[in-house]
Amino acid sequence: MAIRVLEIHHHAIRVDSDRPTLDAVQNFYQGVLGLGVDPGRPTIPGVPGFWINIGEGSQIHLIGGAQPSPLAKGPGQDPTIPHVALAVADIQETKAELERQGIKYWSMTGINGPEAEQVFVNDPCGNMIELHQIDQCRCRAANRP
Repeated sequence: MAIRVLEIHHHAIRVDSDRPTLDAVQNFYQGVLGLGVDPGRPTIPGVPGFWINIGEGSQIHLIGGAQPSPLAKGPGQDPTIPHVALAVADIQETKAELERQGIKYWSMTGINGPEAEQVFVNDPCGNMIELHQIDQCRCRAANRP
């Protein structure tokens, strides 16, 4: 049985974190591409950046700061590494399926709320994929108060 992926929610990319560069990148996404910044991005100590809204259902997360970040759980376990985030129907079912298939993963909570678990896996080429419960993040416009 495969994991039930429902939507793509965000793509996270690295940016230089000095203030002039962050300002230039933000100006590019807003002024050139006409996209808005999510003002509700939580403050993440040691992880500067911003989230750019794309329509009603997704975002680009622009992430700066030193690596490994303060959020890293170990080598290769840093949520600030470039990745794509996908919403799944049931995060517990997802973890059970990963375990059934013998796929290594790691998880964390706290960025999108105390109960919102994020599960991270790597594809065979090493690309990081984040899996999280549908409707437990700010990627969807309806979840941005």
